[in-house]
Formats: sequence, structure tokens, C-alpha cells
Amino acid sequence: MPVPDRIANPWGERTPLAPGDRWPERVDQHLTVPPDDVDAWVRAASVLHSNGDAYDLAVADGRIVGVRGRGDDRVNRGRLGPKDLFGWQATHSPDRLTRPLVRMASGELEPVDWDAAMGLMVERSKELLAESGSGAFGFYTTGQLFLEDYYAQALVARAGIGTNHLDGNTRLCTATAAEAMKQSFGCDGQPGSYDDINHADTIALYGHNVAATQPVLWMRMLDRRAGPDPPTLIAVDPRTTPVAREADIHLAPKPGTNLALLNALVRELIANGWVDRAYVDAHTVGYDDLESKTRECTPEWAERITGVAAADVRRAAEAIGGAERLVSTLLQGVYQSHQATGTAVQVNNLHLLRGMLGRPGCGVLQMNGQPTAQNTRECGSNGDLPGFRNWQNEAHVEDLARVWNVDPLQIPHWAPPTHAMEIFRYAEQGSIRFLWITGTNPAVSLPELERIRAILRQERLFVVVQDLFLTETAELADVVLPAATLGEKTGTFTNAERTVHLAEKAVDPPGEARTDLEIFLDYARRMGFTDRDGKPLIKFHDPESAFEAWKECCRGRPCDYTGITYARLRERSGIQWPCNEDAPDGTERLYTDGRFFASPEECESYGKDLLTGAALEETEYRAANPEGRAMLKACEYVKPVEAPDDEYPLALTTGRTIYHFHTRTKTGRAPELHAAAPEPWVEMAPSDAEAAGVAEGDEVEVVTPRGRVRVPVRLTGMLPGVVFVPFHYGYWDAPGADHDRAANELTITAWDPASKQPLLKVGKARVQRA
Repeated sequence: MPVPDRIANPWGERTPLAPGDRWPERVDQHLTVPPDDVDAWVRAASVLHSNGDAYDLAVADGRIVGVRGRGDDRVNRGRLGPKDLFGWQATHSPDRLTRPLVRMASGELEPVDWDAAMGLMVERSKELLAESGSGAFGFYTTGQLFLEDYYAQALVARAGIGTNHLDGNTRLCTATAAEAMKQSFGCDGQPGSYDDINHADTIALYGHNVAATQPVLWMRMLDRRAGPDPPTLIAVDPRTTPVAREADIHLAPKPGTNLALLNALVRELIANGWVDRAYVDAHTVGYDDLESKTRECTPEWAERITGVAAADVRRAAEAIGGAERLVSTLLQGVYQSHQATGTAVQVNNLHLLRGMLGRPGCGVLQMNGQPTAQNTRECGSNGDLPGFRNWQNEAHVEDLARVWNVDPLQIPHWAPPTHAMEIFRYAEQGSIRFLWITGTNPAVSLPELERIRAILRQERLFVVVQDLFLTETAELADVVLPAATLGEKTGTFTNAERTVHLAEKAVDPPGEARTDLEIFLDYARRMGFTDRDGKPLIKFHDPESAFEAWKECCRGRPCDYTGITYARLRERSGIQWPCNEDAPDGTERLYTDGRFFASPEECESYGKDLLTGAALEETEYRAANPEGRAMLKACEYVKPVEAPDDEYPLALTTGRTIYHFHTRTKTGRAPELHAAAPEPWVEMAPSDAEAAGVAEGDEVEVVTPRGRVRVPVRLTGMLPGVVFVPFHYGYWDAPGADHDRAANELTITAWDPASKQPLLKVGKARVQRA
């Protein structure tokens, strides 16, 4: 049964929600066959955003034929967004990869069997280990695998190969979230819960177009706004998004000035006495330094830098300062912009100053962009050691070595784990010679794409791509491995508020495609990886045994899963970690007792200098925070690395549309989603269009020092001086585009010093007639 209105009306009908009430059920469904023809409903959850919407897949005649929201789930209560309803159709796309491919002497990719493909990978791996050692290997993974897959990959990379070069494309979406929580609370892990929306009287959204990125979470916010005693809504965004139009207070800072705005908000709380000093004195360190370094950051000072009127800064500060139950969320408008970690930490500071953590309606949600980004961070696939262990803490490394039964020296920890942008730089320079890319498409998603394509084309670099389709990246690979996707394999994954879901196999993958876990286990076996006793390094053999092995790895750590089993996840729809003997039903909110994962013995990081990114030493951390309190950290505003000038008078920002995910490899193959947004565009303010001599619908070139794209104009309520291009569009479905379609042809190679997240929303541009 089609649901045509969910493209025109993506958020569906309202079910008004009163403060403190349970969100009512509303079960959304889309089927391509009559309901009576469905043979089975199989549990799953969305891997096309980070919200973690639970649903059941409908199966008929061995094929997935639809979805139905799960009404008892704590995350969505049955609701589904457009990508949930329609995105699964890519599973049966006729251009799925079904056999491994190997680049032959002719230069063409040709199908081979698995023995030939894996044999070539293992032969090259052993040659490089003998010639150059473990540093010649790089692993760049995704945010769409399952926890079990990431854990196997971390074992392969960190203990099998022994390389420090493992990171995920979650570096593009969630690295700042993790870093900000480590800087403020000593460890990763969301303090809050989606249910805090049910209780909040004030909701502040910083660079988070939640209507497009997490539409079901936006439905919850809209339902609160439609109910009695609605919360005040604050939106910080240079675009006039649906969120900004709904907001009571919309602040539109110039790109690259977020930190100046946040410093002014912090200053206003302190100057007006809107601080819970009892909470601050009992549970934090750093107040005096924060007060001193923000003292001059008045609303007038912020107005000169950000363009936001001082009166509006005061209005927002007063709403935050007067809130009794405050929820704040952040996403790419902060994370991919200038001084990202410094800005995200100031949002944490607002909550610490107000004492608004650990209570219903009082929480920070440093959101994720990718569906399983939380698992990359937990399992060690996104720049950390598994189980939120601290690479600088020898006791943590020794404990991980005990779990894996390897020598601690086998686990690389002589330097910070290598972040994605450095992995590609090392490949460019020639020290990385083997690059295994799993489930992601850097030839469209990374900045400065001409450079990325040149890196991947190098003859000295052996590239393996593991994916569903022959993506723009796979076309440049030496070996392409066909992988299974959601509905074709079993595993768990965790959303942005720590809720763990189980997804089960519903149908077989096409042809000879294998699950990611099977591929990693096969590689480890062929490589002969062993532990210190000479036994196989990886001792699990299927998803459930991998999950049980992970539980031993995270036992006693902040992200403790030991109370969760596959059986329990089949009984309950979503369990939040930590879940253990002390919290057998899971934990809705962290830090309810004012205790943080921040003691020197427990913390995931000793912190960094927010301006330079330099890692602090254990002795510095112990001296500043011996009792393991939350940390109020100040950060001085500095000008962006690139700003508009006479030749490029506009600021460029990129982002998402509600109808697509990442580089459209799945959503572009779903008919309803493709039809809703088939081509890219540029959004401009009418005044900027007039200055450029262009009008609505005109074909234009957006030009930066890196490249250009050709797109039609959309006139919107964009902040004058700013242009926006969605980043989803590549070339797999536009072979004649000649590298003038992807937004990342335009973006700059630069990253935040602390989180190492690329600055995809910082840069200068001009718009001219095509």
C-alpha cells in the first residue's frame, strides 16, 4: 500500500504530546504487496540516518516488500521517515554487486571467485608486511556496518596487522561529538535521551536541521509544540530551514562564527547570574577560567563578528538562562564548521553552568550523522581504542591486550590513532600502500575530490573496496568485494542516544555477496592471525558469538553491554547502555548523580588544547582534575581559515536533504526518494542572486579555488552572503557530468584541530551564469 503523502508531508500527522507524557504510538507502514501476501515480518532498524528508528521488514517470496514501524519501540513509537519508508528498495536494485571484481592487466575490473580475490589481497598484504611493516596499511570504514562487523575489523587492523591507521567516515559526521564529550565529561557517550524532549520546556538546536537529518525526532518535537505548554524552540542556522521557520528564536550567524555566538551565550549566563553555583562547585572544574575568558564576549561583541543582533543574542540567553528543563542538540552546522570542538564544548558548558544534566528534560544530544557512528567509536573504528579505552593510558592498553590475549606492544599506541584525513595524506605521500575501504564512498564524500581521485588512482596504492554497488570509489579499486546489507545479515547497532537494536536476516544476499563479518573473518583466517598462545586471534564465528566477545571487551567500561543479549533484544525493542548487573534494564540518562567518567584512571582522554589540538599529558590532567569532575573549558574565537573576498564574495556551506543519505548509493535507487530530489542545486538569498545577475531556476556555476559545479538556483531565505549546496550527488547516475556535480569538488582540505573533523562548511565561493 503506497504512502504518497510522505514525500509531500515527510513528518506525517501530529499526535500532540503534553509535558511528561509518553509519546503516543503512530505506526507508519509502506508495502508494495497486499498485506495478506506478506510471509513474515523481520525486525530491523534504519541504517539511513542516526535516529535508530525501529521497524519490521516485510518478506514475501524471498524478497523484502515493505516496512512497518514498531509501535512499542522507545525511539520512534512506530513512526518512520521517508528514508525509512522507501530506502529499503535499493536492496533489490538490479545493479547490486554479486561477484568479486579484480583489476586485470588490461586495466579493467573483471569478475573472479572469492578465492582469487581474497588470495590477491592476502598475497599483497604479506608482501607489504614483510617489506614495509604494519604502517603500510590503512583502513577506512563506514558508519553503516553492525557492531559485530566493527569489532572484527578492529581486531584485524589493530591486533592482526598492528596498524594505527583505522578510521571511519564517521570522522565526517560525528568526530566532534565524541571529542566534545571527552573534553567536557572525560568520555564519549550521550548524557541525554530522546525522551528528554517529552519533558523539556526549552529546546535549542545548534546547526542541526533535525527536520531533514532525523525526521522522527523532529516529529517528537513537533508533537510537543502541538500539545499543551509547548517548549520554547531556539534554532541556530544560517539557512531558513523548517526548524528555523518553526523556532521562536532563530539566530543566523555568519559561517565560521559559531564559537563567538556561544561564547556570548556563556558570558550572558554568568553575567546575569543564571548559573547553578552549587552544582558547578560540587561537580565541575574550570569555572574561573571560563568566566575570565568570556568576560568580554558581550552580545555587542558577538554581533560585530556573527551578524546576529545583540538583542537576539540576549533573547536566546534569557530563554536558556530561564529554562527549568533544557535540551540541546548539535549536528553538522557545528561539527563541520570552524572551531567545531570549541563550539560544541560551549554547549556542554551551558548545561553544566545550569546544572541541567541527568534529569528528565535536561540533556545534551551531541548527535551523530551516520546510523552506526556510535559503534565505530565504541569498537575502536573511529580513532579510539575499543571500549572507550585511552590510548595514552598504559593500564587501558594492557587491559585490551588481556582481552585479546596479545602482547600490549602489538596494539599500536605510540601516537594518537590516525584520523581519516591523515590516512589519505599518508596514501598520497606513499607510506600507506594498502587501503581497505568498507561501505563508504570517499570519491564523493571527502573534501577536494580531484585530490581524492588522484590518490586512489596511484599505481603504488593497492585499493580494496567492500560495498553493495560499483560506486565512484569502487571504480578506482584494485579489488571490489560484494557485501550484504540490512535485511541480508544479522547484527546489532546503537543509535545516537545509546539505544541498542537487533537487526535480523530476512533474505539472502544476491549472488555471491557476503556479509561484512564473513569477509573480515575470512581475511583473518587466510592471514593466519594468532594470539600470544598461537591460537586464532579471532575466536568468534558468527554475529551472536561476536557480540558475546564484544561484551567481554566492554565489561566494566562506560559503554558496558554485558546485560544485553540477542534474546533480550528480541523481547524488547531497544535497550540503552550501560546495561549490566547494576543497571539490568539499561540506563536512560548518564551523570544522574553528578559523577562523570572523568577520573584519571577511567577517562577516555586526557584532553586537548581546543585551539591547537595538542594532546595533554596524564600529569597535566591529574593536576587539573584529580577528582574526575566535569570540565568547563574555554576557547578563544579566532577567524576562519578561509573567508569571502573580492574574487569569491560568498561563504559556501554544504549539507543534506531529507530524501537522501550520504552519497545516494541507496536512496538514489529508491524511486520515490530519487523523484523527490533527483538533482543537486544551490540555495541563494534573493539579494545575492540579483547581484550575480541570476534568477530562480537559472543554471549557474558555483566556483571555489578548488573547483566548480553546475547547478540550478533556488531562491530561499538564506542568510545574505551565504550559498548552500547539498553534498549527496556524485556521478554514478550522471556519467556525463564531467566532475561538475558533487559539492565536494568545492570544499577545502582542512580540519578541526581537536576532533580532526573536516571543515566542509568553511570556504569561499562565487556564483556565475553557467
